[in-house]
Amino acid sequence: MPQLEVDGAALTYDDEGPRDAREVPLVLIHGWTANRHRWDHQMAHFGERRRVIRLDLRGHGESTGAGVRTIAELARDVLALLGHLEVERFVLVGHSMGGMIAQTIALAHPERVERMVLVGSIARMTYSRGRGLLMAASTLVPYRLFVAANIQRAFAPGHPREEIRAHVRASAETPREVVMTLYGAMRAFDVLGRAGEIRTPTLMVHGYHDVQLPVRQMLRMAKAYPDAVVRILDAGHELPLEKPAELTAVLDRFVSEKP
Repeated sequence: MPQLEVDGAALTYDDEGPRDAREVPLVLIHGWTANRHRWDHQMAHFGERRRVIRLDLRGHGESTGAGVRTIAELARDVLALLGHLEVERFVLVGHSMGGMIAQTIALAHPERVERMVLVGSIARMTYSRGRGLLMAASTLVPYRLFVAANIQRAFAPGHPREEIRAHVRASAETPREVVMTLYGAMRAFDVLGRAGEIRTPTLMVHGYHDVQLPVRQMLRMAKAYPDAVVRILDAGHELPLEKPAELTAVLDRFVSEKP
């Protein structure tokens, strides 16, 4: 897989699909402890007719690099990759922390973002008491157990256990230092007061059973956006894994709409 060196990190990415497509490229950004393969279904679907770009964020998946302390630093990584690929205008699709990165880019470079899709994401990080206790206990329990507790909570009740175990194993490969440093970056993330500045047509897709970032937090964000469409799916926080086909269909309808 191709890699790009950016500020001490080697970012692994995929760049697929026709370069001569009429539509601007889709840029897919995964979330905390995940990797670019969260978007396998969307990559296969959209890559047949338009350019699609996805990456492993620094310290995740097949990318190297230490954790960073702000979401803005991750946004700079994404922009560095797009600059390298000579992509000037694009559609951003971000899941969870990836949605925070997408909002950061949309605020800094509104002229470059044609549309934006926020999947299970919010504009101000607010954790429940249970999540706060779990994070506080992170230094007292084995790392694998900590990751497992976080991942299990991310799925809606009834999701196949063998799939959850597979994703626990994959998430546990993210270095602890990266996970905990980026937790601090997410805790500090807050653009809710600037949401009204984002004039980019935006789709917000959320899981009804999301306990990581509850629906009510997303709806609070949606009220602040001047041009937002909201879709609620019967899923938890891990929409790309729980409902890949449904998520793809929703994305397809939104990004295919004429301005």
